[in-house]
Amino acid sequence: MVDTPATPAEIAVAWQRERPGTPTDSIEIVTPIWRLAKMFADDRARVLRAAGIDAATLDLLSVIRRSGPPYRLSTRQLAARTLVTAGAISQRVARAERAGLIRRGPGETGRRSVAVSLTDEGHALIERSVDSVLGHEASLVTGLSAAERATLATLLEKLTLDVRHRMTTGEPPPADR
Repeated sequence: MVDTPATPAEIAVAWQRERPGTPTDSIEIVTPIWRLAKMFADDRARVLRAAGIDAATLDLLSVIRRSGPPYRLSTRQLAARTLVTAGAISQRVARAERAGLIRRGPGETGRRSVAVSLTDEGHALIERSVDSVLGHEASLVTGLSAAERATLATLLEKLTLDVRHRMTTGEPPPADR
């Protein structure tokens, strides 16, 4: 007999049985999100290994590639767009530069500004990796119709904005959303 994880509904029922009054309204939303996040992260790591790139490098090269020609951003722009610290960007840039994927040059906003651009090798790697990762991830969500995917994307964005607001302010968002 194979032991399968309890469904989120079963988890909520069990908590209500064992601890009546325990707030369980979030279980059927948060638990599937955690489970999917784990599955997607594990699968993406496998796909990235096969593509010869790690998640941090994919993130760095992707942000530069999405910026459009000439595929060049300042380290400050990279930090803002990747949601990691300036120190983490510095480490990612140094590692990618050693690998020949990016080059650093003087920035446009001053003596201390640094601009980062893709090398031909970095551009080729991100093109291959994006096709591999996004193509595979697109196949993973085909169990939902296009309309269901759009609805889910809208709801997830709404939840993300709401949670971010609550976590940063400690207050519920304005009622008009």
